[in-house]
Amino acid sequence: MTHIDLAAPMEVHVRSAARTNTAWTALVLLAVTICSGVAMRTVFSPVQELVARDLRFSDFQVSLIQGLALSIPVALLSIPIGRMTDRGNRAQLLFGLSVLWTLGSFGTVFAVDFWQMFVARMFAGIGSMCALTVAISMAADMSAPHMRGRSLLLLSLGNLVGAALAFALGGALLGHFANVAPPLPGLAPWRSVHLAFSGVSVLLTLLLLTIREPARHEVADASPDVGAALRALWQRRALIAPLFLGQVTVVMADAAATIWAAPVLSRSYGLQPEQFAGWIGLVLLGSGIVGSILGGLSADAGQKSKIKGGILLGAVITAILSIPAAFFPMMPTTLGFALMLFLLMTCGAITGLVTAAALSVLVPNEIRGVCLGAFIVVGAIIGFGVAPTLTTLLADAFGGPHALRYGLTATSVGVSVISALGFIAAMRSAPRAA
Repeated sequence: MTHIDLAAPMEVHVRSAARTNTAWTALVLLAVTICSGVAMRTVFSPVQELVARDLRFSDFQVSLIQGLALSIPVALLSIPIGRMTDRGNRAQLLFGLSVLWTLGSFGTVFAVDFWQMFVARMFAGIGSMCALTVAISMAADMSAPHMRGRSLLLLSLGNLVGAALAFALGGALLGHFANVAPPLPGLAPWRSVHLAFSGVSVLLTLLLLTIREPARHEVADASPDVGAALRALWQRRALIAPLFLGQVTVVMADAAATIWAAPVLSRSYGLQPEQFAGWIGLVLLGSGIVGSILGGLSADAGQKSKIKGGILLGAVITAILSIPAAFFPMMPTTLGFALMLFLLMTCGAITGLVTAAALSVLVPNEIRGVCLGAFIVVGAIIGFGVAPTLTTLLADAFGGPHALRYGLTATSVGVSVISALGFIAAMRSAPRAA
């Protein structure tokens, strides 16, 4: 008589459920890690006016700290980290990146001159801007193909929440430390804010030790070398070049707005960080969520249409809408400032998602990774490296530090016009499929 073990199916089910719960726990921790990295990078923005005043930095020096200090390491390390992600232990790599941005945040607390601050912000930028590639790769292998959209949505939310928390919580903590004794004797409020963020980052970094390296899935037997991939991209330059132009200038507009919105509110509207940081955080969070939803819907609708390059139609429309939105620094009231900034950042989120969708449809899979890596490098160098400094140079041309709102407006409007032209050209050159 055959013995049937009724407990076996239950045991298999329990093990499967345990693995599922573990995976979702790890995915949430990945999202929290991305949130932490973005917060460590962004929290400098709401307090940068106080930093500049205490350490006597010019706007030009601040633009280098907020621009080149972030873009240089990303430009140099994006591709090497991408290769390490494909071939190495991603859990250890993510832990190392988290250690780097934590050290950068601690370095910000104790920096006393320009070069110390520049190096500290470089470390903060290395981790937070390179970790997303690692986290996406891990998340894809932690979930089934039909659940990857939800997995990556968690990472996207972590990215959005990190930027929002940096402003909202950073501003709240700044007001708190301005009225109580500092955690360390003689520590300025802005330094205390970074110390608090650094302490939280230490705890989250230690939690990463609980994540195990997931097994890799859907591994191809072979892929083209970098040279062959670049040649394949060159053959598609009629599409890639204007698409690069459109998306990189969007990054420039978003970077300039995020970095210089706080100083403009202080100088032109007479507000202190604790008065505006909370609602700017909500603007960044809300625009990111709304833009991601609308971007996904517009990309799908455009792809289903019979219009040539229809998948890019949403990017064209929103790039045009971003031109009037770029006048947000000139609004007569803070409400107008907030609404127009919300529109600009929403347009940026929409074009970013549409561009990613277009690349996934119009660029062959075997060269898609190199294409995305190139986008990251160019976006870092030009978007973050050029836009902040260009704003200060234009402000100087308009009259100096108090004309910052004019420099920011000129930068935002100019790159928004170029972005619209780039997306229009890309749409006209787009093929029907990859």
